[in-house]
Amino acid sequence: MSKVKKTKSIIQFIVLLSIGVLFIWLSVRAITDDQKEKIIDAFKQADYFWIVVSLLISWFSHFLRAYRWNYLLKPTGHKINLVNANCYVMIGYLANYGIPRMGEVSRCTLAPKYDNTPFEVAFGTVITERIIDFILFLVIFALTLLIQFNELSFLVNKYIFDPLMNWLSRLTESPTQLIIFGVVLIGAFVAFFLLRKKFSSLLKGKLGTIIKGMGQGLSSIAKTDKPFQFIFLSLSIWACYFYSLYVCFFALEGTSRLGQSECLTLLLFGTFGVIFAPGGLGAYPAIISWILFNTYGVDEISSFALPWLAWTSQFALILVLGLISLVILPLYNRNKNVVSSTIKK
Repeated sequence: MSKVKKTKSIIQFIVLLSIGVLFIWLSVRAITDDQKEKIIDAFKQADYFWIVVSLLISWFSHFLRAYRWNYLLKPTGHKINLVNANCYVMIGYLANYGIPRMGEVSRCTLAPKYDNTPFEVAFGTVITERIIDFILFLVIFALTLLIQFNELSFLVNKYIFDPLMNWLSRLTESPTQLIIFGVVLIGAFVAFFLLRKKFSSLLKGKLGTIIKGMGQGLSSIAKTDKPFQFIFLSLSIWACYFYSLYVCFFALEGTSRLGQSECLTLLLFGTFGVIFAPGGLGAYPAIISWILFNTYGVDEISSFALPWLAWTSQFALILVLGLISLVILPLYNRNKNVVSSTIKK
């Protein structure tokens, strides 16, 4: 990695980590002393059986991702040992908690070392995976809009359109503010008119790259000898993500009444939370907590406790399995090489 890219990654990590810490500070700051005691009691009284079930489902999703990888590698003439693939995936997830997207790089860096799979080949298949995941994310987005339209439209009206209309009504009552707003608006239109070609080419370039990438991802599925199995595995991975969160509802009395429709919304916006900070630190719990309280009327204690239970348990799973994978990987391959040498003799 070049010095420029390394510096950029470090800056990105610091910025995203700061966002996560800010979310945590804002969440904790709003809690009163009385609420802190109730939240601690909620953690103590939670049914951790369902948290264990959630972790098992999550682990299975990671296993399916490792298993699915060879479907994309086979057309290239390469194959990764399943034990190694699982270790690569877990180490990659652990790396993502440090620097976002570093997991993909670390995963593909290990493949040439232990399975003789070139970095470029491994990285190409991982990019294809991400494209497939993005397509499925769009499907989830569409399903959420369809199933939870009333709830989401209520949120948009309450927290975006209504405040905006109130602000505009107050603006018209103040001539000075109205003039300033008009000048800013005209300036924005002039800037857009002068730079419209640049904006247009930039948008086309970005949009074209995304569409091209999605097309390449879909064509990669067609190249596999078992495309339907690949699609089934991809859907199963996202089903595991969904149900690993859904079963957490039953860990707390305050969220046990929530159903699968609500879980779909939380899965969608929780995914955005993971983008905002490394591993969703602070951002994921804050977003889920806000939706639970403001959209589904869950009490404040349960709204705070559930996302932290879900996020902390998932982090613990990745941390433990990632560290175990770092230890197992060289030991397993050393023993494998010893056995292979013995057989050849």
